Amino acid sequence: MWETIAADAAAESQVWADALFPEAERAAEPVFSTLAPPELGLGVETIYEGYLVHYGRSRLFSPLDADVALLLGDYLYAHGLVRVAETGNVAAVADLAELISLCSQARSEGRDGDGAAWAATAALLGRGGLGDARDAMRLGRSTRALEQIARESAGDDSVDAALAAHARFLR
Repeated sequence: MWETIAADAAAESQVWADALFPEAERAAEPVFSTLAPPELGLGVETIYEGYLVHYGRSRLFSPLDADVALLLGDYLYAHGLVRVAETGNVAAVADLAELISLCSQARSEGRDGDGAAWAATAALLGRGGLGDARDAMRLGRSTRALEQIARESAGDDSVDAALAAHARFLR
């Protein structure tokens, strides 16, 4: 998975190739793909890598400056959505686009809860059932419903592991 993300980015742009960590320094640690259907895992981790480039500590890239980080993160978002779209799961594409929007809003408002949003989205990817819980987060009320959905769908141990990994990569 990690080689694919890195190789595709490097093939797309020399700027992305220059931003790659040396192979020995890359953190090949899945975070939310472990909660998602296997066929969507590469797309989920590609999008999550874009999120980390924007808001956390990337596992694969060290962009030279904020402008490169913004563009690289956006490239990874788009490329991950393309990967998911190639599976034919339109509902999963919509869920991930909603997740990107929801987490961007929360970050811009200085609110936490992105881990719960990622976990719930990955656990129910393409199956629906997240609307009310997303609305609660969007309106700044709570992320408890998102976390509960994730735990009911994927189990406490899996969600705990994903959230712990997520916390390690945030700034």
